[in-house]
Amino acid sequence: MRFKFCILAILASLFCEAQYSFSGFINPEEGQNTVYLSIVEDYRKMSGVYSEQIIAKTTADASGFFEFKGNMLDADNRIYRIHIDKCSDNQQDVNHFNGHCNDSEELLFIANNTDTINLPFSFGNQIFCKVESNNPKANAFLKIDSLKNEMRFAYNEVRTEANRKLNNKKWFSALQAYGEALNEPIAELYIYSYLSDRSSDLHSYYVEDLKDNNYYTSLKQRLVNSYPNSTYTRQYINELSADRYMLDSSITNNESQSNTLLYFILSASILLNGFLVFRNWKQKKSQTKNLKEKLSKQEQVVLEHILENKTNKDIAEALFLSVNTIKSHTNNIYKKLNVQSRDEAKSLFS
Repeated sequence: MRFKFCILAILASLFCEAQYSFSGFINPEEGQNTVYLSIVEDYRKMSGVYSEQIIAKTTADASGFFEFKGNMLDADNRIYRIHIDKCSDNQQDVNHFNGHCNDSEELLFIANNTDTINLPFSFGNQIFCKVESNNPKANAFLKIDSLKNEMRFAYNEVRTEANRKLNNKKWFSALQAYGEALNEPIAELYIYSYLSDRSSDLHSYYVEDLKDNNYYTSLKQRLVNSYPNSTYTRQYINELSADRYMLDSSITNNESQSNTLLYFILSASILLNGFLVFRNWKQKKSQTKNLKEKLSKQEQVVLEHILENKTNKDIAEALFLSVNTIKSHTNNIYKKLNVQSRDEAKSLFS
């Protein structure tokens, strides 16, 4: 009876800690077996592949199955991306410049630290076309992309300037309404970033809409209510303020005042980017400290030598210990950091 109680206690402890599991399949016949998991904290960088966003990578097995799991993600919903590409680790910094990658396949989804996400093969062994999850918000981006595909079809039916203008007005409103109906403000940001993109044909409609549509203030309030401390909310508030300031200034100021506005926006942009860089650095530093606190003092010393690319023999000589002792410390470090190799351990502190 006591043995059964112990087993139940152990099982209970395993399930008490929040765990996420993101799994799925890729096509093993295409020669891509490395799968990357990224967190998207800048909604202007949802489309594309950015090396600095990657938080984990894994290798798919012979059937194409892969899985990410653990308990290091935020408790609140955040935007994540899973992607594969044909770039080697050495090529990524070059080929992913400004998020560009010709050989990438990716999927955006919403998740948190307790979610289970499954990405099965769809029709014809297509990948990243279907999301199965216990989080009802997970597939919001797939729904939006589906609507955007309908929009592109409508534009292509008749390729004239008159048709383009009519569709601009129609789809601008339709996308806004659809995003609000999703009842998930960070999914709305996917639409907002598309409609307010300065390179988009829809940007002029956004500028006009900003003058008298209360939608943008309502979106701000929804973000503040749901995600008061997130980078998404701060970024949106700053961008909206800058756009409104620019709009007001264009109506009331002359050309010389417009130059002053430009300097202000540039300064605000630099300060915002500096803040985001500092925040990410501070967050990374805090995460690094928390990871090291999991280790004993001796293991922390061994880890520092590992991060300096020293071999087990070099570390043993430096610490006057046996190689077997260093191997034992190294294995303990791997277990506590939830990694499988030196490279994975170093990536946590790079």
